[in-house]
Amino acid sequence: MEEVEGLDRLFFELSSDSRLGILRGLGAKGLKMQEIARQLDLTTTDAFRQMQRLSEASLIQKQPDGSYTITQYGKLVLQLSSPLEFILKHRKYFLTHDLFYLPYQFVNRIGELSGASLSMDSMENVNRAGQMVREAEKYMWGGGPEQPLESAGLIAYERALKGIKFKFLFPEHFLHDHTTLAGTPQNIEWRGLSDIPVTIVLTENEAGISFPFIGGKADYAAFIGNDPVFLNWVKDLFIYYWEKGTRL
Repeated sequence: MEEVEGLDRLFFELSSDSRLGILRGLGAKGLKMQEIARQLDLTTTDAFRQMQRLSEASLIQKQPDGSYTITQYGKLVLQLSSPLEFILKHRKYFLTHDLFYLPYQFVNRIGELSGASLSMDSMENVNRAGQMVREAEKYMWGGGPEQPLESAGLIAYERALKGIKFKFLFPEHFLHDHTTLAGTPQNIEWRGLSDIPVTIVLTENEAGISFPFIGGKADYAAFIGNDPVFLNWVKDLFIYYWEKGTRL
């Protein structure tokens, strides 16, 4: 019971914009109370009261010179609050989409998508995926639960002749004999998998990922971006499924 009450208390302390602002401000450097009050447009009395609460919760601590700094515990709380902020920001999307098709470890890292933008325009996203293929300089990896577009394969073939490396991962029943013809460039690899819940387009510079609706139907609303942390998350997820795929 104590652990639950402790968690309730922590959520309560983070529920205040002022206290959360103070915690974020101290995440960069130590500040004195007057500096914090000025930055957050608080009265000295209110700043003192809020900082006292954070101190009692062990999230910040006062230094001998009178400045305040975030504790190591506070840094962990601040960092681990990022996933909650991300899903809160996109709560309407997550009310209709299912991330629990993903492996547990990737759901736990969902905050790493914070650097991407959510685009709800499916046609625009399909066009953007094609542009990613054309702009790839080193590699392009892609896959999803629906049949690959023939036009994307033609673009990939042309780009592969210029040295770009491709990896495609789609459900096995969509992959036909033409994917393994001798004329296919060696730097285009195909693998089949029985179930791929997400749609991924990934290059060395940019990535896009779409999650299914609740019930499993594919959707082309997508998180798109070039943030390195986001790119790494998408890359790790693709590799996870790629290693489970059957080589063609």
